[in-house]
Amino acid sequence: MALTLRRNRDRDLAPLAAMLSDAEIPLLNPNAKVPFDEMEWHQKWLGDREDVSFYLQDAAGRDVGFFALREGVGPEVRHLTYVYLIEEARGGAAAELTSHVEQAARDLGALTLTLKVEVDNAPAHNAYLSAGYEELSRRQGMATMRLDLEERHAE
Repeated sequence: MALTLRRNRDRDLAPLAAMLSDAEIPLLNPNAKVPFDEMEWHQKWLGDREDVSFYLQDAAGRDVGFFALREGVGPEVRHLTYVYLIEEARGGAAAELTSHVEQAARDLGALTLTLKVEVDNAPAHNAYLSAGYEELSRRQGMATMRLDLEERHAE
């Protein structure tokens, strides 16, 4: 599946709300209200001034995925948050998704990308390992991972 990236400059969360079923909200964010509350997401989950979000679109221009990048320890570090792909887009799209995430982080000036993934989410965990992420630690069922974008870009 060929995906294209669309930066969410207007901070519009209606497409995300339309993609998500109530059952999937806790998978994306276990602390968020169900049903999706756009105001809550604007205030609590994507409210930092430096938060930047993106939509992934299929060849027909339909929104099929979402992710956000939060500023990490400094502007040179971006932390991947709230990654979501609709069911039909999940099979085999992991490499393409991680490639888009890396490019988006680079475009924001990041040198390092970090993320947390549930250890028991084998498809996601394996996708990040395959993309070259290094596992730094495991705590409470979550693996913290990082990718050095400078080294990756030089390859």
